Amino acid sequence: MYFAALLARTEDGWEASDTELDDVETLSDLADLAREASPDEDTVLVLIEQEDAWFGVVRVDGEDDPRIYVSDAAAAARSSYGEILLTDELLGRDPDDGDDLDALDLDGTEDGDSDDDEADTGDPVAGSGEAVPHGPVGDAQILDDLGVSEKELRSLVTDAVTEIAEALGASETLETVR
Repeated sequence: MYFAALLARTEDGWEASDTELDDVETLSDLADLAREASPDEDTVLVLIEQEDAWFGVVRVDGEDDPRIYVSDAAAAARSSYGEILLTDELLGRDPDDGDDLDALDLDGTEDGDSDDDEADTGDPVAGSGEAVPHGPVGDAQILDDLGVSEKELRSLVTDAVTEIAEALGASETLETVR
């Protein structure tokens, strides 16, 4: 179960809208959705929370590139919504790393790897070829200028979306769409 909401900062305060992410396939789609919530190019926050396992904040300021914070990348990687946020750039990966066909053997192992070296950890993230870090990734200062410090953001665990909304003074607004 997940919850996603858009909070748009306007002259009159925060405006919230519930959002479905079913048609969102990429970070670009998500940023476009956020921009549509505020025609005046105000700050828009996309808040996503999945069963207290992880939460994400995407901040869109006008036409600037979106800024992203994810509380637990490994947990988010197991979610289709989390995968939208976990871009190669956010994870510090080179998007071209997986494209070298010459490095692959027909048995599916990379040059130098033997079948004996592979361990089944039972972790779908670890089995993906590239490790996704456990813990937070992204811009932890994403909400500093809005009253939520990096330290406060990193300390959030359960009901993070509600706590963020309270710190922004938008808890009543958020509750209207929850």
